[in-house]
Parts: sequence; C-alpha cells; structure tokens
Amino acid sequence: MSDVRFLNTLRRSSKAVLNRIANIEIIGSIDYPEGAYIATANHIGRLEVLLVLVLSDRNDIVLLLAEKYRKYAIWRYIAEKTDAIWVNRFDADLGALRKVLKRLKQGDVLAIAPEGTRSPTEALIEGKPGAAFLAYKADVPIIPIGIVGTEDRIVKSRLKRFQKLDIVARVGTPYRLAPQQEGQDRETYMQAQTDEIMCRIAALLPPDHRGVYTDHPRLRELLIEQGSPFPEDAEWLAAVPETSLDAAKEA
Repeated sequence: MSDVRFLNTLRRSSKAVLNRIANIEIIGSIDYPEGAYIATANHIGRLEVLLVLVLSDRNDIVLLLAEKYRKYAIWRYIAEKTDAIWVNRFDADLGALRKVLKRLKQGDVLAIAPEGTRSPTEALIEGKPGAAFLAYKADVPIIPIGIVGTEDRIVKSRLKRFQKLDIVARVGTPYRLAPQQEGQDRETYMQAQTDEIMCRIAALLPPDHRGVYTDHPRLRELLIEQGSPFPEDAEWLAAVPETSLDAAKEA
C-alpha cells in the first residue's frame, strides 16, 4: 500500500513544478472517487510521470516504473513509498501483469501508456496488448487521454529559453471493451481491442499526433460519432453525409 503522506507530498510537488514551468489545460476529468479503472494515454515525454499525479487525486493509483530505473536509489525509494510495480517493457512481464491485475481487482486505479515506451516520432506508435488484456481480465472501464505539449524535444527547447510549456490533456468518455464474439480467437480479439484503445486515444489528439492510427477505419468512425475539436478534421467531417452521421451516433 502507498504511503499516503508521501504520495500527497509527491503530488503537491508535481503540481508545483508543472505550474511553474507550464500552462496546463485539462479538458475533462478522470477523478472518479472510487472503483477501479484504467487510464490509457499516449506517451511522448518524461514529464507525463508528473502529469499522472496531477490528473488524479486518488491515493490508490498504481504507478508503473521501467526496470531500467531500478538501479537508481531515488527511484527505488519512490517505488517503495508509492507501492509502484516494476515492469520489464521489452518482454511479456507476466509477474508484473499479475500484480497489476490483483490491484485492479482490489479497486485500484491504473495509469498506463499502451505503446509501452515513449514515441520516438512524437506521434502514436503501435499499441501493445497489455492494457487490453488487463481491462478484459479485470472487467473495468477504460478512460482514454490524449496529451500534447510534453514532447521531450519541445520541453528541452522551451525550458532552455525560459519559456513556459503549453500542455493540454484531453480526457475522453469512459468505455468498456466489447465482449469476445463466439468463435473469435483470443489473439484476434486482443488485437481488435488494442486497436480500439489506441483509436480512442487518437481521437483526442490532433492529426499530426495520430501516427500509425491516422488512417485506421475505427478512428474515422469515432470522429464521426463523437465529432472532433481539431480544425484539421472539419473539412472532411463536413463532407460526411448526414445519414452517416446519424447512423454513427445511434450506434
């Protein structure tokens, strides 16, 4: 269990640092008072570790730390105090998955980047099935989040010039994975649900951040169903027939 006093101190410190170096706009909320859920987001920079603590005031949040940081005393200390789970990002870390699944079934909250690592392109790369597996096994809702402004390149460039960052986190509507269809094999199902998770994140990002999911048909469906806050989508959405828009919204 996390040391609540330490976690709250860490949260206040994170907010202080981010407020000093960035203008932060949070659209929507993941601050559900109780019950397990999985928050899924794109991963474009190191600052997102602090942003996770700013987005939620829950004390039962599950923090995941990459094994490569275990060699640093400060990260080992933080992991111990926050009851974080060490994860090997490059192998199927079944031990870590079992620990996370246990915490979710206890009602804890998980924040995870389905891509598994920071995107080298600053746009979405292919998602891994871990988030879909956990949501399926724990039967918990998923909340998509799209983040811009935390790109390591931009952070370094702006801070060198003493310029504030502009960070925007868009929080989508909670949803649950579709049930596995009769006769559908597990691998096909997990790939479809991973695509669903990634396309829901992509729908909250501007077109230049959607990466490999830019032309995914499910992303197009979501944008038609939900609309888009990005002016770059306005032209093609305006060309979609009203009958298609009505059908998508009803679905």
